[in-house]
Amino acid sequence: MEQLERIHFLSRADKLKAVRRLVRQLAIEQGCNQSNLDCLVMSINEACMNVIQHAYQNNDDGEVILEFWKDKQELIIRIYDFGIQVDRSSIKSRDLDDIRPGGLGVHLIHQVMDQVEYKDGLDGEGNLLEMRKNIETDTDCGIVCDSINTKDYE
Repeated sequence: MEQLERIHFLSRADKLKAVRRLVRQLAIEQGCNQSNLDCLVMSINEACMNVIQHAYQNNDDGEVILEFWKDKQELIIRIYDFGIQVDRSSIKSRDLDDIRPGGLGVHLIHQVMDQVEYKDGLDGEGNLLEMRKNIETDTDCGIVCDSINTKDYE
């Protein structure tokens, strides 16, 4: 397994545009299938936003560490935070029949990624989200990414 990148950023939503750019570029460089690219970028963005909102409760001076690893054709994304440890049993998407903005990030992440695992953070502090995605295989993630304004995710 090869580490590709590790970045640190503050728990602020305005930092996510640069994160999305980095994710997109890195995924392209690693040969990510074009049909997966927008969904991959959106799911990592949603995961980072969940850290900001839930682990740091919108406190903008928390640290987020984002790592990218590659194992054959699998991209491994690890997001570490040092915020409030989340009760893993409470992590779930809201009912999809409940039509309203927000609350679907967990659903999106699980639809896009091949594997999602929530763990304790570094030295038992905070949280670690590990996501895995085969970047070459066409995957029907169940989300029509073309219908979303992907300019917001560049």
